[in-house]
Amino acid sequence: MKTKPDLSFNQLWNISFGFFGVQIAYALQSANISRIFATLGADPHNLSYFWILPPLMGMVVQPLVGLFSDKTWTRFGRRIPYLFVGAAVAVLVMCMLPNAGSFGLAVSAAMTFGLVSLMFLDTSINMAMQPFKMMVGDMVNEKQKAKAYSIQSFLCNAGSLVGYLFPIIFTAIGIANVAPEGQIPDSVKWSFYIGALILILCVIYTTAKVKEYTPEEMAAFQESAKAEQKAEQEQGTSTGNRALKVFIQVGIVQFFCWFAFMYMWTYTNGTIADTVWHTLDTASEGYQAAGNWVGVLFAVQAIGSVLWAMVLPRFKNIKVAYALSLVVGGLGFLMVPSCTNQYALFVPYFLIGFAWAAMLAMPFTLVTNALEGSKYMGTFLGLFNCTICIPQIVAAALGGVLLHALGSVQGNMLMLAGVLLVVGAVCVFFISEGHKSKK
Repeated sequence: MKTKPDLSFNQLWNISFGFFGVQIAYALQSANISRIFATLGADPHNLSYFWILPPLMGMVVQPLVGLFSDKTWTRFGRRIPYLFVGAAVAVLVMCMLPNAGSFGLAVSAAMTFGLVSLMFLDTSINMAMQPFKMMVGDMVNEKQKAKAYSIQSFLCNAGSLVGYLFPIIFTAIGIANVAPEGQIPDSVKWSFYIGALILILCVIYTTAKVKEYTPEEMAAFQESAKAEQKAEQEQGTSTGNRALKVFIQVGIVQFFCWFAFMYMWTYTNGTIADTVWHTLDTASEGYQAAGNWVGVLFAVQAIGSVLWAMVLPRFKNIKVAYALSLVVGGLGFLMVPSCTNQYALFVPYFLIGFAWAAMLAMPFTLVTNALEGSKYMGTFLGLFNCTICIPQIVAAALGGVLLHALGSVQGNMLMLAGVLLVVGAVCVFFISEGHKSKK
């Protein structure tokens, strides 16, 4: 029987390297969308509604990319064509979005332009992001998947670190961080421009270095896995039922986790502008300084995530590692509103990084192990992305209502996020790991 070979560190690195550039784009979006739309004139109670588009597009695009790429075979590979097209579109839109307020449009028209740009940006980012997860599922054997996803998590957080710091770096070198009312500062614009350049260069590197398996090789691997599954079934083990069970159980944990992080992305800017800079005036220097500091805090989160990602593989029990990470992240969220010093905020956001590291690696390790041998790996992973997108959509739709219910204090939304992560940690212990994912 033909099995997937062990890959060298360089091979595992090359498969995911383009993810570094994609994550820079995603980080710029995550850290700046609330800032951009608030600057354009959006009410804080409506901010979460702008966040419905990104997960909605992800829920539509990623399953389609998975479905079509499962059936695609070209001289460039199976997943890579989708990766390259998605990245190319993302580059174009990243140059458009931060200019939403620069064309002399009325507030409503500027926001419409921004929304359309955001829709295309998130569509293209999702199109570029999903193939990396699929290529690990396609090309990496079960023994190395945890390592492969840890490398992907490291590159993801390294890319986030760069993207988050761009605005404050450009401000430090003299690029303007304030602009006329209704316009986006040049520091944000240049962050998107340089991020777009790095994105396309990283994707070109991966497409040049990675050679996907041929249809014949993939068929041989799948036949080998099916033979093993047949032997298991003769012993009374149902692979399909196990995979579905793991899919649902991990999805429940995902619901609470991504619900929580949606509120971090939406309300961190307003929270620290209020608690540290004591202003909610979006045209003020203080609010824009808070916007830059959001990038710094998210970079601290990324550093915490990178460091914790190195620790996670040392845990013998994957569920203990997963749950502990979420609890620590939850405590970080609960601390944020009480920190009135901008540097004191480093502590909670560093802790939040622990949860982020686990969310990037653990769910895909559990699910791809359960799906090993399926010729529809890409389709299933695309569907699994719904467990990321649906909670974000629900959270965004309820954001204004919950903000009203919590006294219209944006910091209270981060405390709610902390509680949700702890609930997610409890749900981890109900996951059936599957016979091979146990360490």
